[in-house]
Amino acid sequence: MKKVITISEASRRLGVSIKTLRRWDKNGIFPSFRVSEKSHRYYFEQDIDLFGKDLFPLAEKWVQRKKGVEPESSLYCPTSDIFQSRLVHMQNALIKTENLSSPFSLIVAIAGEIGNNSFDHNLGNWRDLPGIFFGYNLKKGYIVLADRGQGILKTLQRVKPELQTHTEALQVAFTEIISGRAPESRGIGLKYVRKVVSAQALSLILETGDAQVFLQQGDQELSISEKIPGVHGCIALIQFHTS
Repeated sequence: MKKVITISEASRRLGVSIKTLRRWDKNGIFPSFRVSEKSHRYYFEQDIDLFGKDLFPLAEKWVQRKKGVEPESSLYCPTSDIFQSRLVHMQNALIKTENLSSPFSLIVAIAGEIGNNSFDHNLGNWRDLPGIFFGYNLKKGYIVLADRGQGILKTLQRVKPELQTHTEALQVAFTEIISGRAPESRGIGLKYVRKVVSAQALSLILETGDAQVFLQQGDQELSISEKIPGVHGCIALIQFHTS
C-alpha cells in the first residue's frame, strides 16, 4: 500500500513552501489529492521521491543496463496508447504552467514525435523490453524519454545499409528525408524536432548507441559527439524555461 504524507511533510522534503505546493497543485505542475472536497491536501510518498529526483540519470542507467527491467510504473509506458494518454496529461499541465519560454503545443509536439518514433520504429523489434521511459518535471523544465529498442543506426540501415556508425546515423536522421518506399517523403520526424528546437527557447540532448547530439535555439550546425558508455536504444532530454 502506498504511503501517504501531508502537505507540510511534502514541503519539508522538497524544500519548497506550502504556498508553492498549493500553486503547483492549482497549476497542475504537481497535483495533490484530497480524501474529501474540504479535506487537507495529501501526497503519495512515492510521488514526492520521484518529483525530487533528476530523471535523466535514472533513464540513462535504464538504457545502459545489459538486461532491461521495467522502470517505476509511473515512468513506464509499455504501449503507445498509454504514452498518448500520459502525453495528454502532460499537455494539460503545461497549459496551466505560467511563463513558459516556448509554446506548450510545440513542447508537446516534439516530445510526442520522439516518443512515437520509439513505438513506430521498434514495433516487433524491441531489444528486450517493449515500451518507453517517459517522465517530466515541469517546474524544473525538462522532459525525458528513452527506449531499449534497436537504436537509430539499425533502424536506418534498413533503407541505407551503407551506414556504419551511430554518428553517421544521427547526422542522417536530423538532416535527410529518407524512405524505404519511394517516392514517399517519410522520415521527417527528427528534422521537424530540429526545426522546432532551433527556433525556440529549447534544448535537446539525444543519445543513441555511442553517439550524442546536442541542439539549442539558434543552432545552424549539428553538434554530434561520442558518448561513452553508450546506450541500448535511444534517450532524449528536452529542456525549456519557466518562471
